[in-house]
Amino acid sequence: MTRTPVIVIFDIGKTNKKLFLFDEQYHIFFERSVRFSEITDEDGDPCEDLESLHSFVFDSLREISERKDVEIKAVNFSTYGASLVYLNAEGRPLTPLYNYLKIYPAALQERFYQQYGGADTFSLQTASPVLGSLNAGMQLYRLKYQQPEVFKQLHYVLHLPQYMSYLLTGTPCTDITSIGCHTNLWDFPSQRYHHWLGAEQLLEMLPRLVSAGEVFAEKDYVTGAGLHDSSAALIPYLVSFREPFILLSTGTWCISLNPFNNEPLTAEELRQDCLCYMTYEGRPVKASRLFSGYEHEREVKRIATHFGEPEAKYPTMRYDPEIRPGEAGSFAARDLHDFASDVEAYHQLMYDIAVQQYHTTRLVWGNGAVSRVFVDGGFSRNTIYMNMLAGLFRGVEVYAASMAQASALGAALAIHKAWNGKGIPNDLIALQYYAEPGL
Repeated sequence: MTRTPVIVIFDIGKTNKKLFLFDEQYHIFFERSVRFSEITDEDGDPCEDLESLHSFVFDSLREISERKDVEIKAVNFSTYGASLVYLNAEGRPLTPLYNYLKIYPAALQERFYQQYGGADTFSLQTASPVLGSLNAGMQLYRLKYQQPEVFKQLHYVLHLPQYMSYLLTGTPCTDITSIGCHTNLWDFPSQRYHHWLGAEQLLEMLPRLVSAGEVFAEKDYVTGAGLHDSSAALIPYLVSFREPFILLSTGTWCISLNPFNNEPLTAEELRQDCLCYMTYEGRPVKASRLFSGYEHEREVKRIATHFGEPEAKYPTMRYDPEIRPGEAGSFAARDLHDFASDVEAYHQLMYDIAVQQYHTTRLVWGNGAVSRVFVDGGFSRNTIYMNMLAGLFRGVEVYAASMAQASALGAALAIHKAWNGKGIPNDLIALQYYAEPGL
């Protein structure tokens, strides 16, 4: 039997952990999605189970290597950001993988910003709003001052994508996409680590910085360093389109990424939760964020319970243009008794989310002529959401990306030259156009 050369991608989301095999034409040869139960840290807060992630990677690779129809050429990772793994000198994790939603101590946060120039100035330098634990560097600062005995054992700090890579390679490293996602670690104007890391004597714990295309030899295949999933999701679009666009990457967080907005981040944008990410080539990307995937999951449970319907019904519900949602607002504050049916309630939920998304995306529009909005991820398959979004973005083409696996595909493309002797195909992204209602 002829074996198909493939790259293995582990796409680790906050909720779903996915495995993909892409062939040399970047078609999905195989995919699998699993969910893990969370564990708790020493404070009783929920967190990721690193042992389950470890088993998922090694069990999957063992299974794939035993298949007779594929040949592993490369492995890479895309994962959610704002998550650090602390390793001792033997390469073992010292702590749980703390949740980026873990409450940050107010006094410690105030002390940090007072020490390093004030929140407004510091945030402009690092292109990071004040987000507590979501600023991954603050987790490291917290470890130093609240767990000094653990900190004494700290040898390396790895971002989650690089920890996944480290499991296979044993080589600690850091990539620019992980540093550049609201971490408080990177000085964007100076394009280097922020000086606070040197002042706190933390730089030596941050492994060497590698490019997104760098790989490490591992047995019969190569392994990439891993990427932050939002930056990875941008790669297929950057290699496929030249005219200005915004990518709306949807999941637990819905993130609007504008790689064509070169205007410096302003204090007003920061106050509205805008920030900068980094492309795999090291260029800043203006971005805004909305926690709407989480809101959707929570409110769908409420609707399903109230109307006695299965939750799985809603994401695939067809758009009904005859249903006219009321004025947009916070769906969480709505009384479900006000709706005649669950269909009406769900349309209102999606309208509330779409209107929030419109305003959030407009924050990073900039002065350039954005001509297209591409939506990928879970909401791209939701026809109610897509139709409502198209009605809000008047005069702009709105598309759903049918591949809907942009972060995994981006992680594969990032190391294309290291494993794939063929050219990058021109048809990576199949798009479905959503016209403005009434056109």
